[in-house]
Amino acid sequence: MYAESRNGNILTSSSLCATLPAVLDICLLGTGGTLPLVNRWLTSLMVRYQGHAVLVDCGEGTQIAAQKAGLSLKPVDKILLTHLHADHVSGLPGLLLTMGNMGRTEDLSIIGPVGTERVVQALRTIAPNLPFDIRVSELDTDEETMFFLDCDIRAFAVHHGVPCYGYSFTLPRAGRFDAARARELQIPLPFWKLLQKGETVEDAGKIYTPEMVLGPARKGLKVTYCTDSRPVPAIARSAADSDLFICEGMYGEDEMLPKAKENRHMLFSEAAQLAVQAGGVRELWLTHFSPSLPNPKAYLNVAKAVFEQVSIPRDGWMKTLRFPENEEK
Repeated sequence: MYAESRNGNILTSSSLCATLPAVLDICLLGTGGTLPLVNRWLTSLMVRYQGHAVLVDCGEGTQIAAQKAGLSLKPVDKILLTHLHADHVSGLPGLLLTMGNMGRTEDLSIIGPVGTERVVQALRTIAPNLPFDIRVSELDTDEETMFFLDCDIRAFAVHHGVPCYGYSFTLPRAGRFDAARARELQIPLPFWKLLQKGETVEDAGKIYTPEMVLGPARKGLKVTYCTDSRPVPAIARSAADSDLFICEGMYGEDEMLPKAKENRHMLFSEAAQLAVQAGGVRELWLTHFSPSLPNPKAYLNVAKAVFEQVSIPRDGWMKTLRFPENEEK
């Protein structure tokens, strides 16, 4: 059922994935940057698909935020780290211990920039003797593609004070099944569903491939997540055609530009401009708010003046992305 990619990420057969609805569940667990506030946890995102989950970043309080959102940590197969600053990794020891106490025995993958192995080993000083193995992989190129079930994950380098990555999740979608063509080719009816799932079928010396009965690939689902960076072209390129673009907005006021440049962070208006530059972005969520910004919504109009479909999420915001019903067949 499972195979390994070169980065140690889990792959599964398309037949397994096709048995469950093609949806991506997104939950922004924490929206804070630098330090937690009474009403704001530090950065973390959960992406759920086919009964499994990926966690992006693990700031202090992540497991509490997950409990408040009603989300289990048990399905988490891998943790992606954008970078190794404390507000993005300090929740790891407690989360690992919780997973162990829950009886987890399956391997866990942790992926991040160069230095991740060293940081994980250091944090495990207070989380030793776990009942599961941790496999650490380090990203050392500007762009790298990984796999999660039949969902592609692309890491792209951004511009912060330390090596830092954003991540795009893309769920591809096959073309429409052409029943008339299948009948014309006299393909037996029991094979239709297998071909729809992307499988090749051999019967009585004949080979039937999905390409024989499927039209051009349709637009899939895409989520892009980026935090802790100045605006760079790689972000706009990676966010293109995203159904949901989650981007840091450390500061609401444009007058904070000098500080944003100094600390290599972004303004609300800069994040919104990236959504415009990307093209095809359907919705923008801002996140990673400065502790000096107790009411980010006060600056929502600053972002809306640039990109209308923008929101200021709270911790625990959720969204389910699914293929349009009128295009399911």
